Amino acid sequence: MTDSTATPPFSMVPLEVSPSSKASLPPSDLSAFAFRTLFDAEFRYVWNTLRYLGVRPSDVQDVGQEVFLTVHKKLTLGEVPRTPRSWLFALCHHAASNYRQLARHRRLAPEDEALDAADPTKNAEAHLVSHQESARVARILDALDLDRRAVLVSHDMDGLPMPEVALALGIPLNTAYSRLRLARRDFVAAARRAGMGGGAS
Repeated sequence: MTDSTATPPFSMVPLEVSPSSKASLPPSDLSAFAFRTLFDAEFRYVWNTLRYLGVRPSDVQDVGQEVFLTVHKKLTLGEVPRTPRSWLFALCHHAASNYRQLARHRRLAPEDEALDAADPTKNAEAHLVSHQESARVARILDALDLDRRAVLVSHDMDGLPMPEVALALGIPLNTAYSRLRLARRDFVAAARRAGMGGGAS
């Protein structure tokens, strides 16, 4: 996997190659280019999303590798996502759902959080504050039902439009809005129990 100290752009890098370069690439090289571009741009997003969906810190790397193996397979077969971020979220949700169904991951002791690779553009104090805040949010999300937290994470935290959220999760739009409302309520209640003020946006 890529060195955890690397800091690729957090925003999405277009998957398209320039027309002149694209014309000279065979399909296998084109899919490899798309995969490398997507991985470099989004591996931090995938790692954090998996944690926010309930994957334990010690298992995030393994589950993240499974997600990117699926990405590689789909790209090799010619699948081109129209909205890469929501496409990745759907794959993360599927992987997290499978993970949580495994009995060996249930009722395990809490772990120290390990969200988000260090960002060298931040000073040590800013990174520590960011890390601690992410860890607190992850622990609160762990109290939520996966289906509800998936909508909350994808919309309120990732900023995906609700129609894309519904499509990624394979649910009706009205159901997505209902889960969002319930997830926000549950998040606020869990935050209060944990001694944190405020709630999801």
